[in-house]
Amino acid sequence: MKGYYKKLEETNEVIKDGWFYTGDIGVLSEDGYVSIVDRKKEMIVRGGYNIYPREIEEVLYAHPDITEAAVVGIPDKKHGEEVMAVYALREGVKLEHDVLEKYCREHLAAYKVPRKSHVVESLPKGPTGKILKRVIKKKYT
Repeated sequence: MKGYYKKLEETNEVIKDGWFYTGDIGVLSEDGYVSIVDRKKEMIVRGGYNIYPREIEEVLYAHPDITEAAVVGIPDKKHGEEVMAVYALREGVKLEHDVLEKYCREHLAAYKVPRKSHVVESLPKGPTGKILKRVIKKKYT
């Protein structure tokens, strides 16, 4: 890739010394396999801990009443950022934050548990169906 068309600044952010930096964060297994765990832009830093929203979203999607979920970091005076979940539910179901928090505590380390959450009818999506986290973040920060 030579760069983004007519976007020199964006090109300079992702191409360094001839290498294209995707912004993906991966881990290398003992067997030599690479797994993508999340995007660098989406990583939440809470009190010095790196939190990958995708891990929390996988836990939320495993809940039988949650149909859509997104996790974002929001500003927090004490921890720098705080974990917030936004999710949609099956029709006719209610899920209060304290019940969601208890569920998350059973599946996640304490520092990864969403401290704030919002129930919505549906999450904002782009033309390809991808959840627009930047829209969620802007709405709640």
